[in-house]
Amino acid sequence: MKTNYQTTLDKELNIIRGLEIIPRLLLHSCCAPCSSYVLEFLSAYFDITLFYFNPNISPKEEFEYRISELRRLTDEMPLCHKPDIIVGKYEPERFLKIAEGLENEPEGGARCFNCYRLRLKESATIAAAEKFDYFTTTLSISPYKNAEWLNQIGKEMSEKYGVQYLFSDFKKKNGYLRSIELSTEYNLYRQNYCGCIYSKREKGSKKENVI
Repeated sequence: MKTNYQTTLDKELNIIRGLEIIPRLLLHSCCAPCSSYVLEFLSAYFDITLFYFNPNISPKEEFEYRISELRRLTDEMPLCHKPDIIVGKYEPERFLKIAEGLENEPEGGARCFNCYRLRLKESATIAAAEKFDYFTTTLSISPYKNAEWLNQIGKEMSEKYGVQYLFSDFKKKNGYLRSIELSTEYNLYRQNYCGCIYSKREKGSKKENVI
C-alpha cells in the first residue's frame, strides 16, 4: 500500500506548531510556479532557504530565466518569513553523465529517477553542511513527477547525510491547482517542458504527432 505523504506531512507540521523555535528548511526549487504554493503553505512553519539546483535545465538562458522568475516571486509574495535563495552552479555535464544510456527513456522513467536523485543528493549535502533542520523539494507538486520516488530518495539521503527529510506530496489538497492560480496572479513564466533536452525533444515530438 502506498504511503499518503500529505498525511505524513500534516503530522510533522502538527509537531512543529508546538516548537518554540522555527526550524530551518532547505527547499530545493525547480522553478517559480512549483515553488509558489509550497512557499505559501510552508512559510508559516519554517525559516525557508530556497536551493535552486537544476543542472538538467537546458539551455543556460532557460536556467537563468527560471531563477530570475523565482527571485521575482519571493520579492513579490507576502510571506510570513521571506526566504533566502542559494543558486547552485550550472553544471549540465553532471546531468548528462547520469543520463548516459537513458537518452531515449520516456519522460517519467529511469532517467528522471536519476535526475531526482542527483538534485536531492546535492540538497542533502548542502543541508547537512549548513546545519538545516529539514530538507525537501518542490518537485512533488507536479502531477508529472513521481512523489513515491522522490520521498524514497529523500529518505535515503536523510539517512546518509543526517538531515531530516520533510516527506510531502504537495500536489495534494489542490496544491497543484493553487500553484496555477498563483502563477496567474504573479504572471509567472510557466515552461512547457521539464527542463532537460530530452523532455523538450519529447514535448516537441508529441506536438508534431498531434498535428
